[in-house]
Amino acid sequence: MAYTTINKSSDYFNTVLYNGTGSAQSITGVGFEPSWIWQKSRSNSQDGRIFDAVRGGSKVIYPSLTNAESTDAQLITSFDSDGFTMGSAGGNVNDSGTTNVVWNWRGNGAGSSNTDGSITSTVSANTTSGFSVVKWTGSGGNATIGHGLNKKPSMIIIKSLANSTSWMVYHSAIGNNSEIYLNGTNAAAGSSTAWQDTDPTSSVFYVAGGAGDGVNASGDYIAYCFTPIKGFSAMGSYVGNGSTDGSFIYTNGMSPATIIAKKTSGVGDWIIWDNKRDGYNETLKRLYPNDAAAEESTTTQGVDFLSNGFKLKGTTSNAWNSGGDTYIFMAIASAPLVGSNNVPCNAR
Repeated sequence: MAYTTINKSSDYFNTVLYNGTGSAQSITGVGFEPSWIWQKSRSNSQDGRIFDAVRGGSKVIYPSLTNAESTDAQLITSFDSDGFTMGSAGGNVNDSGTTNVVWNWRGNGAGSSNTDGSITSTVSANTTSGFSVVKWTGSGGNATIGHGLNKKPSMIIIKSLANSTSWMVYHSAIGNNSEIYLNGTNAAAGSSTAWQDTDPTSSVFYVAGGAGDGVNASGDYIAYCFTPIKGFSAMGSYVGNGSTDGSFIYTNGMSPATIIAKKTSGVGDWIIWDNKRDGYNETLKRLYPNDAAAEESTTTQGVDFLSNGFKLKGTTSNAWNSGGDTYIFMAIASAPLVGSNNVPCNAR
């Protein structure tokens, strides 16, 4: 059985549902002051929004778009001890009558200077949960960037803030000579430039200036870095079996709260499930990070969240269980299988 120092996963990651009002409102129940907020409308076809404490709540980027960063002072007006406050402008994060979801990660506030890499970065890191927000100014050439995790990241999501360009994703399961786009449906593509053909280390990740605007051209960049923590998070890959009795995926000794997955052997959407929007097995409600589409649900095609992993159910879908195809995933815990307090987690 797995043991972890994190006995309460919601101290570091939490999903919260809320209704838009069109007026300033505070979103509470997060359980901590979030450093990264990923918002998506469930009821409307609207592009998701990503905010972080390093850039500040008025700065927004869109996971489904190539757009550069934009500014609206009435988006997130403060990061609070139990969540955050939104302004009155709406901006598709607080439109009246909408239902919404936010996935919240705990970092270390606005961050501090990190000189581990060849370019100095600003890093908001939580080494306990294996998550950091990293901001730097691109040099146009090959460089290393400090990430603050003290452990090798397995997934890194990068966006140019100054340029209209795709989101670049490094994932250890596809390696350092491949790239994939958060805003796209593309298969993993070979790349000899983006990551300098070099895996991240416990202190830095590698970026190349020859990869267009994607990872280190001129202008500012933001990265979200994740390293697996036993009993709290897992990053890996699985192969679909093409059956309604789908594959089981082990998640490093924990019961998932949120799963993000993407087909890499061919074209397919990114997909997000979580344990709040359904609240029970079989989890059927899903959202697509690369698409503005509203929440989708069927009566038979979903996933079971188990005490030590997740099981695909009722589908042969290209998006997450096509026979013989490979998928990457990241899973964040609702609870460890067994914590340091020796209390076991049960499937829901």
